Amino acid sequence: MTLSATTNNTTREKWLAMRRGLLGRCPHCGEGRIFGGYLKVNDCCPACGEALHHHRADDAPPYFTILIVGHIAGALMLLVEEYNENLEIWIHAIIWPTLVIALSLLLLPRIKGALIGLQWALRMHGFDQSAPIAASP
Repeated sequence: MTLSATTNNTTREKWLAMRRGLLGRCPHCGEGRIFGGYLKVNDCCPACGEALHHHRADDAPPYFTILIVGHIAGALMLLVEEYNENLEIWIHAIIWPTLVIALSLLLLPRIKGALIGLQWALRMHGFDQSAPIAASP
């Protein structure tokens, strides 16, 4: 038996849920804030009451952030070296770490929100209310 996103005859739209999560909003209603802090997910949506504590983003947001930021920074470094070979090393030492830190801090909560939205849309990790909840050990 395969699990799908159409349990209880309701389909949850993946892209809409991910977009809402990307914007830091509840994947269900799009109104309430998903985060209570920088990366701290609220237990439930303050607007609609949707339970959000089921999420299991774990290490995926940092991995995706590293992947995206690494590609952006690496491409820009190559581009700068290609067109400006005489740039002083101290300028590189200022530009690239600053860019990497800024992009990482900007993208990390957005990627985490999008992943939580995807988990909600696919009814993963307890977001499916019709599935029996296993007893904790």
